[in-house]
Amino acid sequence: MVEENKKSFPISDDENVREQQFRRAVSSFEGIILSQIEMKNKLAVRLNYSIVAGILILGMIAISILILLLTLSSQVNRMNAVVTDMNHNFTQVADQMTAMKSYVGSMETRVAQLNEIRDYTSIMDSEMEFVSSDMDDMLNRISGIGENVHGVRTKVDSISNTVDRMDFEVVRMRYDMKDMARPSRTLNKMFPFLD
Repeated sequence: MVEENKKSFPISDDENVREQQFRRAVSSFEGIILSQIEMKNKLAVRLNYSIVAGILILGMIAISILILLLTLSSQVNRMNAVVTDMNHNFTQVADQMTAMKSYVGSMETRVAQLNEIRDYTSIMDSEMEFVSSDMDDMLNRISGIGENVHGVRTKVDSISNTVDRMDFEVVRMRYDMKDMARPSRTLNKMFPFLD
């Protein structure tokens, strides 16, 4: 039909030029659109790679934080066990101190009895057997106090050992935290944009 129109109506040179300009404009427009689509595709591929790299980096950071939290949890559990042991030792020391207080009160009672005996010098000879038995009782109680003092000393040594173990655990936890922070510092050096 167009050919029939061309045959029936001859196209002038001016219209020929316009048609060629129109075709060139359409082809250049098509080239611009295709180049923009290609550029957008390249940018989308780069963006996908960047997102994957970011997800991998965030995953590594999350794993490092998880390991650090697990290490801190185990260290806190160890410290909790040490503190519980210390509380048990302090309770035993308090019990020993209560026993020592009762022994000292008993000794004060015996000493008060000795002061009363001194006031009754006239009947001292008849009361010497009672004094001797009281002295034996006092010696037994003093030996009991010595045993309790030895027990208290043992508990204090145990507390000192427990405190030394807790200091060792704290120092080891500090080194563990430095070791756990090393991957994060390495990642920070590799990817400074994370700051």
